[in-house]
Amino acid sequence: MPKLQGFEFWRTTLKGACYVVAPMVDQSELAWRLLSRRHGAQLCYTPMLHAQVFVRDPNYRRENLYNEVSPEDRPLIAQFCANDPEVFIQAALLAQDYCDAIDLNLGCPQMIAKRGHYGAFLQEEWDLLQKIVTMANEKISVPITCKIRVFSEVDKTVQYATMLEKAGCQLLTVHGRTKEQKGAMTGVASWEHIKAVRKAVGIPVFANGNIQHLSDVHRCIDETGVQGVMSAEGNLHNPALFEGRSPPVWEMAEEYLEVVRQYPCSLSYVRAHLFKMWHHTLQIYQDLREELAKVKTIDGMAEVNRQLKERCQEEMAVQAGAEKPTGVLPFPHWICQPYVRPGPKEQPCENGKPSASTKPVCVKRALEVSEGQSEFLSKNKQKKAARNPKKNFNPEQKPKYIKCEQCGNPKVDGRSSAMRVTCGITGPWRAVYTRGINVCSVCAEAAVRRRLTRKWLTA
Repeated sequence: MPKLQGFEFWRTTLKGACYVVAPMVDQSELAWRLLSRRHGAQLCYTPMLHAQVFVRDPNYRRENLYNEVSPEDRPLIAQFCANDPEVFIQAALLAQDYCDAIDLNLGCPQMIAKRGHYGAFLQEEWDLLQKIVTMANEKISVPITCKIRVFSEVDKTVQYATMLEKAGCQLLTVHGRTKEQKGAMTGVASWEHIKAVRKAVGIPVFANGNIQHLSDVHRCIDETGVQGVMSAEGNLHNPALFEGRSPPVWEMAEEYLEVVRQYPCSLSYVRAHLFKMWHHTLQIYQDLREELAKVKTIDGMAEVNRQLKERCQEEMAVQAGAEKPTGVLPFPHWICQPYVRPGPKEQPCENGKPSASTKPVCVKRALEVSEGQSEFLSKNKQKKAARNPKKNFNPEQKPKYIKCEQCGNPKVDGRSSAMRVTCGITGPWRAVYTRGINVCSVCAEAAVRRRLTRKWLTA
């Protein structure tokens, strides 16, 4: 059977999906996808998978795709990050029987993507991307799709999209933010860029960005003309977003935990989802936040959800006869609703220039503290202290080592027979240590090897 392309692929294989759940690392696992589908989602993506690890590690394949198979979870698109055409194709060939399309991640703006040289940090390498998409389109049996971020310039974004279409991309998801728009600098996504791309290409386009309610979905489709709308943050805070409902947070949590019992996943994923759904409520009940962070079982999380439900219902009963409270949230805190990330604070200006007197001063928290001040330890060190209460974090009491002059590692004392036995310092190596040179065992062995090699070559 020939591979479907473009709009035929969208209408037939994807069943004309308009409501799409985004690929989210550690967040769009099978249980969450099934919950979202029960509440209106028509298409889901797997979490972003690392192509090289997927090819190399059978356990990674089983845990992230092969074992997460359900007839309810279709249509499904598997997303990979990659910067090598051969590796991407190998990963796609291993995954193509478990999904309906393969997506190339060109939109991740995080620092890990910069270090790994993938995601949005490939968007300037058009020759490489053209090669990856072209080769994948020729060799895999399912369509190839791409998820991108925009450039600041609309024209360059359009050229970028048309290049991917010509290379063989059959569906394009456009996140209307640049790769610099993340964290505190997230800002508002540009639907104008998405609209321009939609007019320029002849393949289906999904829009991503600024989706908090179902009304935003309809408005985005009307304004941009896209075939579908993808949601990430909005879906995490309200999995019933595509239904147009805003249910109580405990109701969604109960249903999600039931799905997790049927389709188990990492407890860290579950905890992260509950923190997202309960975000506003946990601002009120801080003790429940601590409880959720500590529990180590699904039953324990269900118990925290029960306590949260009881408290919220008591609060609802108290407020029933009172005036409607005024606040920044559109709904009471126990209702599923989006979290709007605050933007960067604007600094006061003097004559059109930032005021020097108002420049924020950043003071780093001291990580190394004296005994009895454990509350000032970093979170990582507090965890280590919990595992090993006898561990000492005072830098003044740590043993001092002479550093190797070559590599900076601690120097081994060659005069100690115990250390010589431990490090295997025998024969010609011992002479290096007895000279009193500040080198470690690795550098000493390397030096002796070089000396012996010279002797062998001149013999």
